[in-house]
Amino acid sequence: MIFMNNKKNLQYIVCFILHTYAMAANASESECYGTTAHGSLKNGVPMPADGKNFISYSYLAQTLGRTYVHSKVNEIVIDSYAALAQTLPAKKYKYAETGFKEGGEFSPHKTHQNGLSIDFMVPVIDASGKPAYFPTHPLNKFGYEVEFDATGHYESYRIDFEAMAAHIVQLHKSAVKAGVGIWRVIFDPPLQHYLLNTQEGPYIKQHIKLSAKKSWVRHDEHYHVDFVVPCKPLPQ
Repeated sequence: MIFMNNKKNLQYIVCFILHTYAMAANASESECYGTTAHGSLKNGVPMPADGKNFISYSYLAQTLGRTYVHSKVNEIVIDSYAALAQTLPAKKYKYAETGFKEGGEFSPHKTHQNGLSIDFMVPVIDASGKPAYFPTHPLNKFGYEVEFDATGHYESYRIDFEAMAAHIVQLHKSAVKAGVGIWRVIFDPPLQHYLLNTQEGPYIKQHIKLSAKKSWVRHDEHYHVDFVVPCKPLPQ
């Protein structure tokens, strides 16, 4: 018998329930409609709560249904994490908001409406110099309220641009393998030069469209990725 005598046991139960729903949902491939800014989703699937080298930004958000994506996106993201677990086993990744099971308006975001958008919290290095999961909780609006400085530092954390670049590159490779692609990556323009000066910088310059203009929110604590998957017109 399982006794919910601590937070960890409760998280395991939530993960098991979400995984069960995900397996059932994956029986049917998702269908997306319209655009990321005006669309909907059929047969959306929830992202897994965690894995060997990644974790969700909030178990609460998952239970509220804020981590659903198109089945193809789910496949790509999981594949990218699996690949990184082999090539960069020490790195830690955290994904954030994605969308609702049926898509549609997803406040406070202006997109995330057809299952093809996903936010990733920036991977970080802690004060000891080790990879860490950046803290996301209600007091910092699950990480979205955090402001990194012009050099990518916030309190005792600094952005791990090498890990971030490796993730973006692997997302693109996993997308291509799945027969689709990446439309764009939105990340704070003033910080992009750090990303492009990494080992994977040349690949990103050649294959990834980075945001050129400042977005309505800064996108320094997270990077937003829109995937290219064939979608049907939004039903009238």
